[in-house]
Amino acid sequence: MSSTRLPGKVLLRTCGKPLLQHMIERVRRCAQIDHLVVATSTDSSDDSLQSLCEALGVPCHRGSLDDVLDRFMGAVRPFAPGWVVRLTGDCPLIDPDVIGRVIDAAREPGVDYASNALAPSFPDGLDVECMRAEVLEQAWREARKPSEREHVTPFIHTQPERFDLRQVRHEPDLSSLRWTVDEASDFVFVSQVFEHLYPIRPDFRMNDVLDLLNREPRLARINTGLERNAGYARSLAAEAGAAA
Repeated sequence: MSSTRLPGKVLLRTCGKPLLQHMIERVRRCAQIDHLVVATSTDSSDDSLQSLCEALGVPCHRGSLDDVLDRFMGAVRPFAPGWVVRLTGDCPLIDPDVIGRVIDAAREPGVDYASNALAPSFPDGLDVECMRAEVLEQAWREARKPSEREHVTPFIHTQPERFDLRQVRHEPDLSSLRWTVDEASDFVFVSQVFEHLYPIRPDFRMNDVLDLLNREPRLARINTGLERNAGYARSLAAEAGAAA
């Protein structure tokens, strides 16, 4: 809830529901996921997120506001899983089929970590990461940089010599499309998509959104010109400045 660019964004409402509720409903449609947990902070501003999770019957783990890797491990431990899927809560258009595709790639022999976001080719907002739980725990034990603690997985995906990484790509490249919610214009775009598609098919998928944008190209122009992964870029810049 303490997002600096769009405070309270995950509880903004469209089609009668908060964005986070829409996302939870979409993630639940992924058959490969056994347990779903919302990991948020102990900051009082996130009390409302816990209340929503309780109303929806979704476990809610609360941990550090800044050390998101520690928060993430705290959410994972009670379930002792073999694999962990990471999704960020500002992606209400997440596609359960895309999640499943990344999970399938991760579970191929020898793979430690799979993602469709290392070399982006899916729309921004459909990012999925899947990793062995033991690899996530190694990151939790060893990661020291603030960017590694805040953004959870850089310790893993920046060490291809140590971990077996698998990239999931989409053809054609759709990385220029922005479907995440970081700015006010992102919320306008996502709201328009839900208003067009949700009343007709609540379980709409990525291809339904692409068809909509082909019919209504003006929608894709609502939130153009915004940087992908701006938060991570700022963290790296801050570290570089501190080192200098």
